[in-house]
Amino acid sequence: MQRLNLPPISVRIREGSKGNQLIFDEFRRKFVKLTPEEWVRQHFLHLMTFHLGYPASLIVVEASVIYNGMKKRFDLLAYNVDGKPVAVVECKAPTVEITQRVFDQVAMYNKTLGVSYVMVTNGLNHYACHINHSGKTFRFLDDIPSYEEVTNPRITIPET
Repeated sequence: MQRLNLPPISVRIREGSKGNQLIFDEFRRKFVKLTPEEWVRQHFLHLMTFHLGYPASLIVVEASVIYNGMKKRFDLLAYNVDGKPVAVVECKAPTVEITQRVFDQVAMYNKTLGVSYVMVTNGLNHYACHINHSGKTFRFLDDIPSYEEVTNPRITIPET
């Protein structure tokens, strides 16, 4: 798999029954098909949990929301200790350019989720936005926020 602009990870990979490669997902506790997007997802999960302090027990991988009566699937959702969603992440394969369409996709999920932090990555480029729902504004952040930043209201990220 392609080298990413994320910290390296130690993974278990095996061959599947159909000759494809499988990677063990610690969060879902099972082997899943190793696609370029899954490679990015596993690396980003590692970044979140081992480098940014997100508790693994408060992250959901590949879950669904209903938007306009249709089931939509997002990649990652982080919760605070009260069970409130605080950050949604959309992962793409490294060959997928991060465009307005990708941001529109994650914004659509967020219309249902209502989180304050939205992140998008293709493993090479990463973007994070802070959403101010009351002011109906958003701001791109310089870095992927830590768990403390997304859950502690006393830590304010200055608006520009």
